Amino acid sequence: MISGRILSRERIMTSLILPVIMAGGAGTRLWPLSRTHFPKQFLSLTSENTLFQDTLSRIDQDNYADPLIVCNNDHRFLVAEQLRQQALSHSGIILEPAARNTAPAIALAALKAIQDNPDAILLILAADHYIDDIAKFNNTVNSALPLVEKGKMVTFGVCPTAPETGYGYIKSGEPVEDAFSVASFVEKPVRSIAESYLAAGGYYWNSGIFLFKASQYIAELEKYCPEVLSACQNALQNSHQDLDFIRLDSNEFEKSPDISIDYAVMERTTDAVVMPLDVKWNDVGSWSALWEIGDKDSSGNVVRGDVLLENTQNCYINAGSKLVTTVGLKDIIVVETRDAVLVADKQQVQQVKLIVNRLQQEGRKEALQHKEVFRPWGYHDDISEGDRYQVKRVYLKPGHKISPQIHYHRTEHWIVVSGTARVLKGDDVFVLAENESTYIPVGVAHSLENPGSVPLELIEIHSGLYLSEDDIVRLDGNNPVK
Repeated sequence: MISGRILSRERIMTSLILPVIMAGGAGTRLWPLSRTHFPKQFLSLTSENTLFQDTLSRIDQDNYADPLIVCNNDHRFLVAEQLRQQALSHSGIILEPAARNTAPAIALAALKAIQDNPDAILLILAADHYIDDIAKFNNTVNSALPLVEKGKMVTFGVCPTAPETGYGYIKSGEPVEDAFSVASFVEKPVRSIAESYLAAGGYYWNSGIFLFKASQYIAELEKYCPEVLSACQNALQNSHQDLDFIRLDSNEFEKSPDISIDYAVMERTTDAVVMPLDVKWNDVGSWSALWEIGDKDSSGNVVRGDVLLENTQNCYINAGSKLVTTVGLKDIIVVETRDAVLVADKQQVQQVKLIVNRLQQEGRKEALQHKEVFRPWGYHDDISEGDRYQVKRVYLKPGHKISPQIHYHRTEHWIVVSGTARVLKGDDVFVLAENESTYIPVGVAHSLENPGSVPLELIEIHSGLYLSEDDIVRLDGNNPVK
């Protein structure tokens, strides 16, 4: 009897669905909140949690294994920190050294999953989607499992509610149990064609959510796009573990074509089926999308932050750091951050990416990061700057430290606001308490550590003729850098 229970338990374990969270992407259409170093999936846009955290909560069910996460190398500490905040476990964090689209990312996940379980079933999820009915979503996923066991590759098609032009569509074919064969994948249509899809029926929004066996995806990739598979196999074979992260061989991974799963496999395979997903879904791809899914007041406005409205209708107003007031606006998007303000017609918000392109071409930091810059040890917050000075607030987590370094063109003053600082300055090591300070001259090695059990906050003042971040000589490459 005991061995029978053990075998049954093993069968249950091997039948668990392995969620794969695709946490890459830049989210340029949600600038100025979304930046290159802090993209939309790590922002709180639809709830108190971030989109990434909401995605993880969606799969907090008994029939799911701990998720496998694929993200950009630059966002690794954002992923780790947001997992820590929710006390969520995972089965691995694969770091992409370069963006190569969804087909290679999913190939990495499938290869990794097969190492642990040759029969693994993968649920592919984007980290930046909104879904309102979690129970119905999970019921739909479970209803697709019999199709996967029969060798089908399931793509979930959202039942359309409007002639959206920002989504791709899937045209359904003949019924296949609770799903349909895929007649074709359709690119984002113009409005008149989207209206004809709704009138005809049998068309679904392409959600980018998939369910299939890892082994089958690898077999189909080998058949239709072997260049992707070869690059991912070599990159993973030569990978190494770094804390919670799986670091790939960058040279091998960058040999992979930049191609989506739709083009690489789903449009070519004969085993694709579309399962209708009848939930409120949104890929949160624009500010107008956030207006559509947001809670509206009696005038149709969605507001976040400190906002006062007068004679304003059907607007989205997001105030990040200060009071925002509007008078006489209609169908307008206003987004305020500490270093940028966006004002846009709601019908033209897809063009925000053109603004981001211009910022990037001009080398402006507003395209890359916010005033708050997150590091593995905490973050620093730019308060003020001039030609010869910078003022920052530094937040250091308990037990963390900033690596030793030297500046040759600037001095620094540190003033402890709260907590305790352990300071290395030249040959001296000492502790600073609240309201105490120290001065770091040019050319003197220094580092900072929080030895306490509460966060350390201090004000850091830079002074000198040259204040750029490249005026840093790091003395210990093994520690997190400033």
